[in-house]
Amino acid sequence: MSTASGPGRRRAVVVGTGLIGGSVGMALRSQGWHVSGIDLDPAAAAEARAAGAVDATGDDPDAELVVVATPLGPTPSAVRHALAGHAHPGLVVTDVAAVKAGVTAAVGHPRFVGGHPMAGSEQVGVAGAHADLFVGATWVLTPTQHTDPDAFAAVRAMVTSLGADVVALSPEQHDALVAVVSHVPHLTAATLMNLAGSMAEQHAALLRLAAGGFRDMTRVAAGDPHIWPDVCVANAPAIVEVLDRLVAGLQAMRDRVVHSDRAGILADLGRAAGARRALPVGGEPPEQLAEVRVPVPDRPGVLAQITTLAGDLGLNVFDLEIAHSTEGDRGVLVLVVDASGADTLQHALTERGYQASLQVIA
Repeated sequence: MSTASGPGRRRAVVVGTGLIGGSVGMALRSQGWHVSGIDLDPAAAAEARAAGAVDATGDDPDAELVVVATPLGPTPSAVRHALAGHAHPGLVVTDVAAVKAGVTAAVGHPRFVGGHPMAGSEQVGVAGAHADLFVGATWVLTPTQHTDPDAFAAVRAMVTSLGADVVALSPEQHDALVAVVSHVPHLTAATLMNLAGSMAEQHAALLRLAAGGFRDMTRVAAGDPHIWPDVCVANAPAIVEVLDRLVAGLQAMRDRVVHSDRAGILADLGRAAGARRALPVGGEPPEQLAEVRVPVPDRPGVLAQITTLAGDLGLNVFDLEIAHSTEGDRGVLVLVVDASGADTLQHALTERGYQASLQVIA
């Protein structure tokens, strides 16, 4: 294995060279990083190198960044192995697992920052990978009370350099929310697709009638099924709660149809249409940004509290800086946010005992 690279190139390791890991590798390489790839399947690692997802196969002990992109099950052990096996003084490790609470609890290391890019493809493996997969996508980071602020800042900077928008949430809140927007929709699409498939056995024309709406609704059912059993087991409580609410909603809709409740059907569909139109869409950055500066004790738990508060308020943090004091026990956390939401963040911080200052910038 060759690990030669140009002078000054930053070095990263991607553990797991499938769709997401391969796309991370391609995106990092496009930013000038030297990327090594590890995979339990040597053929997969070789394929990733041939596809241009990595510069070299095998580990790189001098890497400053390790991205664990394995299936959910082995993620905690892969993260711990990465933390123990690399000597770079600024090492940070992140992952891409779709369930966060179990992983972060199992690791509990200050240089680990849990992550979950909300991006994917119906294609399987590195054949579907591409460098711009994360452009405009939401990438959740899940700092905890153990997270080192500088590690969080480093991972956040890497993620934004790939074109993603960072949202900071607690691991538990992440798991509750993705059950609604990712896990249950996938299970619902798969169930509907299986229903259509079974009916097509008796009605050969059925799938020929599948138009845009059906195809859009079931598109995610074409994804790799192998990741989902682990996801369903790891996030079972949140998934079951959402499934119960979905079943109740479908039962209520069934009752309206049975009773020819035109007004109720129209009201339900109208609320859904309004909620769908209100979904945020990507766009240009806001015209005005503001700096919210927060003097904080120089300890990890504060970072998690403030960044996840911004996420709770729906604010996109466009930049983040940590200014450490010379005394070493205090610092200033600087968040750059949309000016229209800066007052809301400042007020929320004040309610929690922080003395935040606000300045609108160009």
